[in-house]
Amino acid sequence: MKRSFGVKPWLYPMPTYMIGTYDPDGAVDEMMMAWGGICAENMVALNLEADHKTVANLRSRMAFTLAVPGADTLAQSDYLGIVSANKVPDKFARSGLHAVKSEYVDAPVVEEYPLTLECVVERFEEEPYGLRVLGRIVNVLCEESALDEKGRIDPARLRAFAFDQMQNGYYAMGEKLGKAWNAGAGLVKG
Repeated sequence: MKRSFGVKPWLYPMPTYMIGTYDPDGAVDEMMMAWGGICAENMVALNLEADHKTVANLRSRMAFTLAVPGADTLAQSDYLGIVSANKVPDKFARSGLHAVKSEYVDAPVVEEYPLTLECVVERFEEEPYGLRVLGRIVNVLCEESALDEKGRIDPARLRAFAFDQMQNGYYAMGEKLGKAWNAGAGLVKG
């Protein structure tokens, strides 16, 4: 029997993405987010609250990076989601992580994150439920240690983690259960 919980934003897994921006003075700002993801072949959508320092940076610089953090950066990544750059301007420096400037966009690339999408802001959409930022992917960077023998990104080697909004937990990702567009092929009738 199923139990009803009413309206809740409960979907699992929720991604843990890190949005990287520069503030007007060139300081690195990094923020964890879970409400967003791929929305087209070359586009991402970020659903944010307008009062975040990251949003001011996005409006100013019109560029960002969107990274997948690895499990080895769980504490630092969580810290970057807990602490507001509006209150702690040097929060990135306090995290102990390191960043370099992207070659493609006016945004930082965190060296410790294995996968990074470099993006330009295409549009801000003010909606009754909040702000959506649409970004166009202009490049993808991946650590070689996260590539398989054929040079493809291996999700297990990313060591990514997902967010659980039901119990406020983080969970390791990466176990391959089957092949997409193949696992159900036996059920297709000709």
